[in-house]
Amino acid sequence: MPNSSSYKHLVKKWSAREKELKQNLWKKHKDSFEFLEKHSKQFAIGSLGSLILLTAAGAPLLFNNRKVLIASETKAPDKSLFLITDLRSILPEQVAPLTPEQEQKIGEVLTKNFGIKASAELDGKRLNRSYGLIGKEQHLARYPGDTMASHFDNNEEASRYAPDGMAPGLGAFGYFAPSYHQFTQKDVQREKYYLAVQTFMVPDYVARVAEYRDFFKFRKMLVVNPQNGKAVVAVIADSGPAVWTGKHLGGSPEVMNYLERVDGAGRGPVLYFFIEDPTDKIPLGPINVIQ
Repeated sequence: MPNSSSYKHLVKKWSAREKELKQNLWKKHKDSFEFLEKHSKQFAIGSLGSLILLTAAGAPLLFNNRKVLIASETKAPDKSLFLITDLRSILPEQVAPLTPEQEQKIGEVLTKNFGIKASAELDGKRLNRSYGLIGKEQHLARYPGDTMASHFDNNEEASRYAPDGMAPGLGAFGYFAPSYHQFTQKDVQREKYYLAVQTFMVPDYVARVAEYRDFFKFRKMLVVNPQNGKAVVAVIADSGPAVWTGKHLGGSPEVMNYLERVDGAGRGPVLYFFIEDPTDKIPLGPINVIQ
């Protein structure tokens, strides 16, 4: 019965627990909720964050009835939302070289969110920066005789990416395979998801050319668009772009398309951190947040 002492006891117990949950949720994800409040139109109304903000935007006690609480549990927010807000709390307001402390914190965030070891420095080597503006590169010849006509697996890929054309020269490390007959699926993926980075900007590069060449060749990196949380595992396959371009690295047409760095500006900020993968187990291409 509604008036029974047992019923009242349960209601009181539930109310106390509900209040505790609200306070803990707000405390843990305060930055994410504030981000949602500013960008609420960009997220689905059914997400947890939207439900929270629609019921009581910015209030510490977020749920006014149990139906909303139950409904919100059926659809979790986009996992990348928490990644975006974590990165936003660390990154400088303007694109600039990161401090060692910022790099360490971001490396920890990326490692936690993607389940792979990511760092700005690997084996005592690093690039001139780990946060910069990326621009679109052209396709690279993968083996002698490779052309745009032979470059794509299907008509859909050709229609989307052929207009970007092929670079007139080879990548910094030459062909991906010495011949068509030795060309493998790994080579396909390496060219499809490649980066050009400013190896020549490493302070002691000239004195250690051979050492750095061997280190950077097809080295895996995690590239993240901090504004939408999209990420790609790519390899270093070229050197550039030139300093005068104002860009700090380049990405293949496929990399740029997935990261949504093709908004007409021709460039945009990304994080690019080395991946520790000594047994070559981590596949190239898009990677999702795991937590």
